[in-house]
Amino acid sequence: MSKDKTALGSNEDATRSYYESSDVDGFYDAVWGGEDIHTGIYAHDTEPVAAASRRTVERLADRLADTLGPDRTVLDLGSGYGGTARYLAERFGCRVVALNLSAAQNDRHRAANAKRGLDGLIEVVTGSFHEVPYDDGHFDAVCSLEAFCHSGDRSRVLGEAARVLKPGGALAFTDIMADEDTPPEALHQVISRLGVDALATPSFYLRQLADLGLSPANFDDQSAQLTTQYTRLTAETRAHEAELRATISPAYVDGLLANLPLWVDATRAGLLRWGIFSARHNGSARR
Repeated sequence: MSKDKTALGSNEDATRSYYESSDVDGFYDAVWGGEDIHTGIYAHDTEPVAAASRRTVERLADRLADTLGPDRTVLDLGSGYGGTARYLAERFGCRVVALNLSAAQNDRHRAANAKRGLDGLIEVVTGSFHEVPYDDGHFDAVCSLEAFCHSGDRSRVLGEAARVLKPGGALAFTDIMADEDTPPEALHQVISRLGVDALATPSFYLRQLADLGLSPANFDDQSAQLTTQYTRLTAETRAHEAELRATISPAYVDGLLANLPLWVDATRAGLLRWGIFSARHNGSARR
């Protein structure tokens, strides 16, 4: 069921405030690398977070590879600092529209694009993935990395993704989810800083994709990566604690050091899921 505009507006305000915080910006820079801020696919347990995050982008891009090239356009929903957009533009020579709520992140994104000589291929748009400001069938591909977990209406987001896809176009995304058997209250403390009450599940996304007529819908379950991800983030936060306390709010650092171990515990208890979804617009997708 679609949420009303007031509730969605409140949800988006919380997300925007979170990502426009200088504390959050400093954390992602020092600990995550400031380019790709996603769950990583790790080659080994001590691999740098940034390297594992980039591998996730590469794997997701593989799902889009046969739909992208110099004459194609991809939409990145919730594009953050733009690491995915830059990777896609450099790898495929395609045009990228990067849609993101945070004006502060978008300014940083544009500056990085210009520095890399990619501003001619990447258009950074400040806006909501609940109301994508493009016509039906505009894009050859749509992607997103761990942005939908911030949505208060994930059905609407997927509907918008399907709507703007061309027939034959590809959709690929990752998201942090709850295990099918996890009661929402078990994750309330864990997900408190995401600005939502509950997470989706893999079956929810697969069902939504089927209902939209996107097929075949696949889920590459990489949930085993989550424990490594949050163990690494906890270790790196502790290793950079003095640096973080000198550059961002000590209260925010305290909050991180209290919250990140909750994620580790939740992953070890099997409460969370993560992986890469992919599907195609088969020419008769319902929008």
